[in-house]
Order: sequence, then structure tokens, then C-alpha cells
Amino acid sequence: MTSTPQRFGQGSGMFRRKPIDDVEDERAAHLTRTLGLWQLTAIGVGGIIGAGIFALAGAVAHETAGPAVLFSFLLAGVASAAAALSYAEFAGMIPKAGSAYTYGYVVLGEIVGWFIGWDLLLEYTAIVAVVAIGISGYFSFLVGELGLNLPAWMLGAPGTGDGHVVDLFAVLLCLLIAYLLTLGIRAAARTETAVVAIKVAVVLLVIAVGVFHIRTQNYRPFFPFGVSGAITGAATVFFAVFGYDAMSTAAEESRDARRHLPKAILYSLVISMVLYVMATLVLTGMQDYRQIDPESGFSSAFAAVGLSGVADLIAVGAIIGILTVMFTFMLGVTRVWYSMSRDGLLPQWFARLHPVRHVPTRVTWITGVASAVIAGFLPIREAAELTNIGILLAFVVVCVAVIVLRYRRPEVPREFRLPGMPVVPAIGVVFSIWLITFLAPVTWLRFAVWFVLGLVVYATYSRRHSRLNEAERR
Repeated sequence: MTSTPQRFGQGSGMFRRKPIDDVEDERAAHLTRTLGLWQLTAIGVGGIIGAGIFALAGAVAHETAGPAVLFSFLLAGVASAAAALSYAEFAGMIPKAGSAYTYGYVVLGEIVGWFIGWDLLLEYTAIVAVVAIGISGYFSFLVGELGLNLPAWMLGAPGTGDGHVVDLFAVLLCLLIAYLLTLGIRAAARTETAVVAIKVAVVLLVIAVGVFHIRTQNYRPFFPFGVSGAITGAATVFFAVFGYDAMSTAAEESRDARRHLPKAILYSLVISMVLYVMATLVLTGMQDYRQIDPESGFSSAFAAVGLSGVADLIAVGAIIGILTVMFTFMLGVTRVWYSMSRDGLLPQWFARLHPVRHVPTRVTWITGVASAVIAGFLPIREAAELTNIGILLAFVVVCVAVIVLRYRRPEVPREFRLPGMPVVPAIGVVFSIWLITFLAPVTWLRFAVWFVLGLVVYATYSRRHSRLNEAERR
């Protein structure tokens, strides 16, 4: 006899699982399906390439890894690639908003899905803030090049310079992206695609011009901070080699999510890693790592070799291009929040969509304000440390879940099947846990505080209001 999957109630209590058979039948799913393959790929590339090249590459080279920042990106890329393949299999099987939150909920249970979703709310919001700070650094460079003297109080977070009170430009950027996302996914995606094209053109300009100014002696010593410095750098830049995960939260806004999302995930990662490798080789070859400006690395490097015009162009391109990262991750956090609220784990009030534009405007504005506060008052390194541990844990969950589901439900149709099962996702688990061990103790402390707060919210609200809990009681 063939068993009929239960509509609700797989597992029990906080380990109850959302049945995969019913994932596509959820109520109140009225996001507009308008994104095609190349728009999704553009969102993925937009989320991956940004502050990693234009801000963090310089900071990590200067402070942590030296020329071995290339190794940092490659190491982070290996872990990211293993996770990307896992995301691709899920994206072709569960085309719903929520990404790792939804995958964890379906396979490993409500409590796992809850904590991944809860983590992503903080991590994605912090990434938006980090990117805003990175853009602000290039803005300050450009203003200085133009000879303008802005008040010191508005140029950085407290402690980042004399007289700094708030990074006002970063604050305004966060609010601007929130506004753009409230206009509707169709208009926002068109803007994103155009700006991604500009950003890729700027990176190619950096590589094409900078390669003629490489001095091989700048690569020696290649590991000035030791191999451990390069590994620590990998843990710091890790958030610069993902973005496809945030893009996968737009599944319900894709015209053909099962076919397009897996391809978009893989295309965006491959394109981005090739550009990262070439760009970091140029940066550390043009300038001694000790002289690289940690806030506007490429612009300062080109200025140092007498190419001030190119430096100004890069600064403008960075300001425009990095906006796409903010777009991708703010899109991600709002869709995760929307999914959690729709499932009853957070108040349904947050899941309300705009009646005309069909986007979750309430959570978008809340995210915009929260990211603006982080960007305005934290230095870029401290803000970056908020981002990595939760994302790495999400990767662990997705890689474990893809193994579990392959053996638990092998008959479920998969548009894309991850190769090398279970070795490839196991590599993703090992690398992600390994990178977690290199994060600073303060990162663990902040994560622990957020984790405990999430536990309180789940125990006092989410467990009782979950849609699955309501179904169990009926």
C-alpha cells in the first residue's frame, strides 16, 4: 500500500517538520512572479561582488593576510561552492521564499528552521550595514579627491577617526535601498540588473588597467602573517563569496524557480570567483600590502601609481556597484522575515503585503532602519564580524539537510542533483565549521546573546503560534 503524506504533523513538538509535499500549496503567497534566469543571476552576482572587492579585500590584505588574501578568497570559495551546490539542489526542489530557513524547516524540523531564520535576520541586516560602510569609505575618498571638506562628525562611526560621530552617508544608503525595495520587485530588479552591469565593467577595468602596474616584489612575502592569518582572513571575507543564498529567497518571485534558481546560483558563484581572483592579484601586486588603504583599497592603489582619474572612476563605480549587494541582502532578510511570519513563527502583521506592489513593505522599512543604525555607529570590522557565524551555521544546516533528504525522500523530483553525494556537502560542513573556529571571541558572544534572545522568542511566542502547532491541535 502506498502511504499518503500527512498534510501536517511530520515529527512533533518543536521538531515537527513542514511536509515537502505541501510547500507549494501555502496560503497567502501573493508575491509577484516576474524574475527570469539572468535577472536572478544578476541579483546573485550583485550580492556576491561588492564590499568583498572594494572594501574588505584591502582591509584583510592590510591587516590579516597580506598578498595571501587571494588564498583567503579561494579557501572561502571552496566552502561556499560546496554549499552552493546544496542550495542549488534545494532551489530546484523547494521553490519557496525563505531559503535556508525553509529548507531547515522542511528537513530538520521547526526548531532548526526557526534558529536559522532568526540568525539570518541578524546576519543579512548586518551585511547590508557592512556594505553601506564600505561604500561610505569610497565616498569619503572621492570627496577628498574633489577637495571638499565635509564636517568630521558625519564621516564615520565613533572611534574611527577624530571627531567622528556617525557615518551619515551609510545611514542614508540603507534607507535608500529600503525605499527602492518598496517600489515593487519588477522595478527594483531592473535597476539591480543595470547597476550590476556597471559594477562588473568597473571590476574588469580594474583588472585590465591594473595588470600593467603589477610589481612582483609586492607578492613577497606571500604569507606575512602566516598561514593562520590567511585562514583568519577567509573567515572574515566569507560573506563576500555568498549572496546566492539571499538570491534564493526570491524563489516566489521567479517565473520558473525550479529550473532557473539552480542555474542562477551556480552561474553567479563562478562569475564572481573568477573576478575575485583576478582583482586581488592586481591589488596586492600594485601596492605593498602595508600601504593598502583598508577602506578604499583599489582607489588608493591606482592613485599611488599616478592614475588619479582611474582612481576617481573606481570610487564612483564602487559607490554605484556595491549598492547591488545591499539590494540583494535586504531583499533576502525581508523575504525570510516574510516567510517566518507567514508560518506563524513571528506575528502575521509582518507578512502583510502592499496591496498594489505586492511586497512586504513593513519588514522592509524595519530592516532599513535597523541596518542604518548598525552602519552609522559601528566600524566596518566590528559590523563584518556580526555577519559570518550565522551564515556559516546556515551553510552547515543546508549541507546536512540535503544529505538527509536525499536518503529520506529519494523519490522527490529534483531539477538539479548535487554531484558527489554525500562527499561534497560533507566538505561544505567541514569547511564551514572550520572557518567558524577562526572567528573572534566577541563574535561568539554576540551570537550567543542573539541565540538566547531567539530562544526566548520561540518559547514564549513562536512555538504556540506556529501554523503547524495550530494544525496539530485541530
